[in-house]
Amino acid sequence: MKTAMALAELPVLCCTPVLSERLSDDETATLAAAFAALSDPTRLLLLNLVANTEGGEACACDLVTPTGRSQPTVSHHLKVLVEAGLLTREQRGKWAWFAPNAERLDALRQALTRAA
Repeated sequence: MKTAMALAELPVLCCTPVLSERLSDDETATLAAAFAALSDPTRLLLLNLVANTEGGEACACDLVTPTGRSQPTVSHHLKVLVEAGLLTREQRGKWAWFAPNAERLDALRQALTRAA
């Protein structure tokens, strides 16, 4: 009997909630769209290239060679990243310049690292 009582007195260590707060429906839709955009290897590479470019922005014309993709393909993928809110786009004359959207990237990071 003593053994049974000792086991019953042990703290319960399982079934701890993963998140202290549930994501809202709007948050899940926004985050899912961003993660879906990043699920393509070319888009992930483009985001990486732009984020690591000196000065924090890159011209679309400079992203064709490093990706090994055609200009129309790169433009398409950049458009998807902009629509997902991961990059910002600024037109300067003939060329489009892209920069990471730090606020959106922080939201993705926070969604993955929320403490319980």
